[in-house]
Amino acid sequence: MRFFNTAGPIIPEDHYFVPNRSNEAEIRSLIEQKKYFVLHAPRQTGKTSGILSLTEQINQDGQYTALYVNLEPIQAVRNNYELGNLGAVDLIRQAQKLDLNQEISFSTTSPVTALQDYLSIWAVQNEKPIVLFVDEIDSLVGDTLISVLRQLRAGYTKRPHQFPSSICLIGVRDIRDYPIWSEAAQTIIQGGSAFNISAKSLFLSTFNFDQVADLYAQHTRETGQIFEQEAVQYAFEQTGGQPWLVNAMAYQACFEDIKDRTQPITKEVFERARDTLIARRDTHLDVLIDRLKEPRVHRVISAILLGNAVFDLPQDDLSYSLDLGLIKKDEHKNLIIANPIYKEVIPRELTHAIQASMVQQTAWYLNVDGTLNMQKLLENFVQFYRENSEVLVPNMGYQEAGPHLLLMAFLQRVINGGGKIHREYALGRRRVDVLVEFKGQRFVIETKIDYGPKTLAEGLAQTADYMDKNNSAEGHLMVFDTKSRKTWDKKIFQKVHSVGNFSVKVWGL
Repeated sequence: MRFFNTAGPIIPEDHYFVPNRSNEAEIRSLIEQKKYFVLHAPRQTGKTSGILSLTEQINQDGQYTALYVNLEPIQAVRNNYELGNLGAVDLIRQAQKLDLNQEISFSTTSPVTALQDYLSIWAVQNEKPIVLFVDEIDSLVGDTLISVLRQLRAGYTKRPHQFPSSICLIGVRDIRDYPIWSEAAQTIIQGGSAFNISAKSLFLSTFNFDQVADLYAQHTRETGQIFEQEAVQYAFEQTGGQPWLVNAMAYQACFEDIKDRTQPITKEVFERARDTLIARRDTHLDVLIDRLKEPRVHRVISAILLGNAVFDLPQDDLSYSLDLGLIKKDEHKNLIIANPIYKEVIPRELTHAIQASMVQQTAWYLNVDGTLNMQKLLENFVQFYRENSEVLVPNMGYQEAGPHLLLMAFLQRVINGGGKIHREYALGRRRVDVLVEFKGQRFVIETKIDYGPKTLAEGLAQTADYMDKNNSAEGHLMVFDTKSRKTWDKKIFQKVHSVGNFSVKVWGL
């Protein structure tokens, strides 16, 4: 039985897979034109699987000699470019021996140009034009990366008889936009200047809905276990089509939770699978979490959590976060977290230690009929914030968004197991929307940082709008005063405002 793959490249004999994702027609056209080009996409989106399959097909066609090589092992040499060049040659020779049954005699007196020299010798001796796919190019560091790119550029004019006819560089980022620090020159060199022969940059997108449906249908055809339409739609919405998440949710549902093939996969099954993935923090999510510590990512995610405007963020920070697959542009061109699962994981992780230290019981906030008393819950949060924020917020990695995150952590700790929390945040919105669902109740909580006289009016309108959108009868606006030096007694207040047909409770903190 095949299964949903969550580790390493796709093996068609073992795994369900979505075929023809690697821009194959365009790649073949570039190869025919003897072009050098870039293919980039976030990790675990299927780049390597697609290129391995294409490499095999090209060799079977017989017109070219195609080789795939992964340069990640030489990342460890860092700026030692001479050792890096020799390492790259060794990796290519190993791949030739294993995949092409080729061995070429080679020795060099100049490690500085070893890669260029070897590729020239190979091209001269090879009967067919060479197509070289170089994976993990952006794992190389500093002068090693610069040296590799410049050697490929130097051999470009000799193609196809004395250098590879076509080369594809594969990585997370578009290497042409990548700023590279040269230790030798003590300056930043743009990847585009070191590799200015690249004809095109291709991007491998996430799955669309039809591809998710087709992937799941393969399991149905082979096992008889069906996916309800509502479940497929839910999986697509929650994952945003991110291939690893799409596969991981289905593997959890079909191979861990519901092994009886006569039982359908419903939306409820996928909801449990999603929660399991988030709680378990598999490798993919761990890598995502680790990225949050990087300064470039920190600046972008912090701004999104706060709803800040985009104009004061460096373009390279935005491009980097987009290339990593952490954020995306929605239909209105707003920059948002890439999918609801990431949206859930990020605030949870940023407040994980705080949540673990909170001693809160859901029962304290329940009415006698078992419904949630949001008034009592928020009163207790205000007291918690008053007692702890001056200690907790300065020590948070994302302290600018600390008030929002503390509220989310408090809600998560109390609501967890009895309800659901939905969060909406994006660059430029100047707010965070929170929807709490608890046993049929729907509570809207709008959070804003007090930035001046317009804050209250904007917040009231935004809260009423979100209440209308979510059919909620109870709305709360939390306004955090983080700038003034007022005493807590003057900061903290409650007041009810009427906005059209809605009543909004405003909480000052």
